[in-house]
Amino acid sequence: MEINSPQLAFQFYEAPHLKAKPFLKWAGGKTQLLEQITGYLPVEMALGKIERYVEPFIGGGAAFFHIVQTYPIKQCFISDQNEELVLAYKTIRECVEELIECLSSIERYYFSLTMEEQQVYFYNIRTQFNDARININYAQVNLESVQRTAQLIFMNRTCFNGLFRVNTNGEFNVPFGSYKNPTICDVENLQAVSKLLKQTEIHFGDFEVCREFINHKTFVYFDPPYRPISKTASFNSYAKQSFDDNSQARLAQFLRELHQTGAKLMLSNSDPHNENPDDDFFEVLYQDFNINKVMAKRQINSNGTGRGEITELLVTNY
Repeated sequence: MEINSPQLAFQFYEAPHLKAKPFLKWAGGKTQLLEQITGYLPVEMALGKIERYVEPFIGGGAAFFHIVQTYPIKQCFISDQNEELVLAYKTIRECVEELIECLSSIERYYFSLTMEEQQVYFYNIRTQFNDARININYAQVNLESVQRTAQLIFMNRTCFNGLFRVNTNGEFNVPFGSYKNPTICDVENLQAVSKLLKQTEIHFGDFEVCREFINHKTFVYFDPPYRPISKTASFNSYAKQSFDDNSQARLAQFLRELHQTGAKLMLSNSDPHNENPDDDFFEVLYQDFNINKVMAKRQINSNGTGRGEITELLVTNY
């Protein structure tokens, strides 16, 4: 095992044609870390020797959007255990114009309301979204999925802190955010995202669903729910399933299995040393891999003044 300080393997490159970007705000999203992640990408990526990109915890997709638009990737596979999120990606891929029409209608109506009326409208949409859940066929893209994805994007753009959080019943439970002029329907970006997703396999399921897609010309980026670094922190509530230490250990075993295929692997996670210098959970779990530390600005407690720079981990098998 090696624990390395931040260093760039090659310069961060922002392609001039890069258009598609995350369509959702996402807790723990990787937009702010793209430059550092780029520095730790395998050299084979820049040399064009990586043909497949796999991301089993797609989340907001910041790394996915950057990498597949910067490097000569031929095939993409993304998945997630959040069925709402997977449905949204599939809907944007297959019905983007219908989605834009629906979301634009929501946006126009929302901005015609007073702030007090906007709050009432938000909670009405949230109630509709949660009540409809039991009747949604998450395997099918149709007019219902268009409406649901529009509601999801609307709530994500107008809720507190732009979170996606659900309770154990899978119900969205983030309160209203009181933003003055949020961007709700970004037409150009949704169209760009749709175009990019046309060449992408999208699956719902546990991280192991990607196994058959991976070979020696594959780069896999794992961004699982972070292990909490304190008793009050939690990064696991984006899906109704919890992701505890046993899940982290199972994921580590999966990486060891994938290592045998010759694939290049990278994993992000929290650094327990921010809170407890003696917590070597990941050092033990990934003792056969390289453990790199990068800097991130995160809210490290419930008080907004707790935002600051902390270290996070990038684990690689190369």
